[in-house]
Amino acid sequence: MAKKEKKEPDKPSTAWQGTYGDMITLMLCFFVMLYDPSETDAVQMAALQAAISNNNTGGEISLSPGSLATLGNVVSSLPSMEKGRALGNAKKKAVSSFAPDIKSNKITITSDERGLVITLASDAFFKEGSAELNIDETRETLLRIARFFNDPELQKQERRWRIEGHTDSTPVTAGGEFKSNWELSAARAANVLHYLSDFGVDEKRFSIAGYADTRPKFENNTAEGRAYNRRVDVILLDDGHF
Repeated sequence: MAKKEKKEPDKPSTAWQGTYGDMITLMLCFFVMLYDPSETDAVQMAALQAAISNNNTGGEISLSPGSLATLGNVVSSLPSMEKGRALGNAKKKAVSSFAPDIKSNKITITSDERGLVITLASDAFFKEGSAELNIDETRETLLRIARFFNDPELQKQERRWRIEGHTDSTPVTAGGEFKSNWELSAARAANVLHYLSDFGVDEKRFSIAGYADTRPKFENNTAEGRAYNRRVDVILLDDGHF
């Protein structure tokens, strides 16, 4: 009697791998859709980059107290995450509000370890060597800035603002109104605040500072570099700079 041949067991089906791969792809797509890059804390990222690169140009304070201490502690970091998100939203709103001024190069919007920075190009707002605002040319811009400061969302945050005046390295005219670039930079910051106060902002939430030519953005050896260095920065301060 002939022996029956043993039947080879069926090989395991690999059909499930296609289904599994489809499921993983769908999950990846789902989480990508949930991710909102606009909620990234741009201000804190700038502070971290400044700390790593040892960049002290923003006032020699690179990170808010406790920022690194709470890194990874989700519960403790929730308040700072919320404030960082608020600054990110404020930056988006500023870019939208000042679109005409950005297009005409009167204003630039950036963020660094200090907070949200609205830079007023000095050549558009002041004559060279003067602290008197060119109000006829800049009235609409200043009104937009005042409306931005009075935004209800910013009012709820109870944040503080600082106006910083800067000059290039060109000495002031001998015997002129100002003894040095220190007085000139401070007077420019003060005059911006006075006009904003006239347009309805609460000056009690502001401080002013004059830095003369000690915080240049570019080298002062070219006319273009000096023009960039002559500026007024209006800053929505991060917590560490109150």
